[in-house]
Amino acid sequence: MKLAVVGATGLVGSEILEVLAEHDFQFDELLLVASERSAGKKMTFKGKEYTIIGLKQAVSEKPDIAIFSAGGDTSKEWAPLFAEAGTIVIDNSSAWRMDPTKKLVVPEINAKDLRIDDRIIANPNCSTIQMVLALEPLRAKYGIKRIVVSTYQSVTGTGKAAVDQMMAERAGEKAEMVYPHKIDLNVLPHIDVFQPNGYTKEEMKMINETKKIFNDNNIQVTATTVRIPTMGGHSEAVNVEFHKDFDLEEVKALLASAPGIIVQDDPANNVYPMPLTAHKKDEVFVGRLRRDESQANTLNMWIVADNLRKGAATNAVQIAEYLVAHSLV
Repeated sequence: MKLAVVGATGLVGSEILEVLAEHDFQFDELLLVASERSAGKKMTFKGKEYTIIGLKQAVSEKPDIAIFSAGGDTSKEWAPLFAEAGTIVIDNSSAWRMDPTKKLVVPEINAKDLRIDDRIIANPNCSTIQMVLALEPLRAKYGIKRIVVSTYQSVTGTGKAAVDQMMAERAGEKAEMVYPHKIDLNVLPHIDVFQPNGYTKEEMKMINETKKIFNDNNIQVTATTVRIPTMGGHSEAVNVEFHKDFDLEEVKALLASAPGIIVQDDPANNVYPMPLTAHKKDEVFVGRLRRDESQANTLNMWIVADNLRKGAATNAVQIAEYLVAHSLV
C-alpha cells in the first residue's frame, strides 16, 4: 500500500495525517506532497521524518491512494493525472462533487455504491457531511420532504489565514484581511461568493450535494450559511419536514444507534452540542431535538461537528479504509 497525502502542509492536510495516525491506517510507503515551493522541506509523521515532494514526482510514484486537500484548481489539473497512473484519488475540494460521473461519498450513507473503477471520489462539503449524516437514519425511517438549515461556521473552514485574522483582531493588532469585514466579535452571513440567485456558493453546495448524496432530487433544501468567530467546529440549526409523523423518543433512539453520531440532548442539565466539545472528535453531535409546533411532521435539530475532522479529514480517511476493507484498491 503506497499512500499519498496531497496538500500535506495545509490545515486539512495536517489533520489528515493526525487522523491516519489515530486510526492506525496501514501503509507500506507514505508520500507527503505539496506545491513545488514546499518540495524538499521536511515533515515528521509518527516519529519518522519525510521529505515533501512535488505533484509531478508524486504522479510518477503511482501511489495506490492519494488523499487530496490542495484546492479545486489543483484537483482539476492533477487528479486526472493521478487517476490515469492507476491511483484512486479521494478529493476534499469542490472540484468533482457535482460531476455526474463521480461519486460523492459519506461512508456511513453511500460507500456501498463505490466500485473498483471509481478512480476519483469526491468528499462532500464539511457543512453538508455533518447534516446528512445526522439526517440519514431519520430519512430512512420517515422520508424527508424539506430541509431548512442555518449554519454557524468556524473560521477554520476558511483556513489558517482566517484564524490568523481573527486572533490578530482579538489581540488588537493589524490583521491581514481574509474576509471583507472584521470577524472577531462579528458574524458574516457570507461564505464563498454570491451567486446570481442571491445565495452564496456555500449555500448552493449544501442544497445540491444533499440531493446527490441522498439520490433524491425531490427533497427541497434551503440554506443560509454564516461565518462566526469560533474554532473547533461548525454548528447547524436544522428544521426538517418528514413525509411521515415521528415519535420523539424513537428519533433519539434512531440517532443514538446510528454509526458516527452522538446524541447530547439533556437541556435540563445544559447538555447540548458545542464546537468547543466537538473539537478534535470524529463524530457528529446532535441535540436540541424538539418538534416544530408550527408545522406537522417537522423536527428541529442542532448539529455540531469538527469541520476539519468528519467534515474533511476523517471522512476522507474513512473512504480510504472502506476501499481497503472491501478490496477496491
